[in-house]
Amino acid sequence: MGFLNRKNELDPYLFECQINSEVVISCIDDFCSTLKKKTVLVMDNASTHTSNAVKNKQEEWEKKELTIFYLPTYSPQLNIIEILWRFIKYSWLNTDAYESWKSLVKAVEDVLRDVGKK
Repeated sequence: MGFLNRKNELDPYLFECQINSEVVISCIDDFCSTLKKKTVLVMDNASTHTSNAVKNKQEEWEKKELTIFYLPTYSPQLNIIEILWRFIKYSWLNTDAYESWKSLVKAVEDVLRDVGKK
């Protein structure tokens, strides 16, 4: 999971577990703690983003100057982080990254570390 802005600044969160609403909330809470100005977080309509638990946190996040904006349904072309994930998966990971779980994790970490720099 990650937060990507139009300046290609990425705040990635790496997990070896299923991403559920609790994980999303935890990441957004952490992201809120770094904000220095009003911010709009653009999200798709994945069930982990639209759950009651997430919606119940929105008022709290608004007080921290974070507004959630949901993209229209079926519009991945508008979601810049989805575009990033697609480039990572289909263009930036070499086939040898898939030789083992360990090599895949290292390759993904290397790519994420370089986003916005290379």
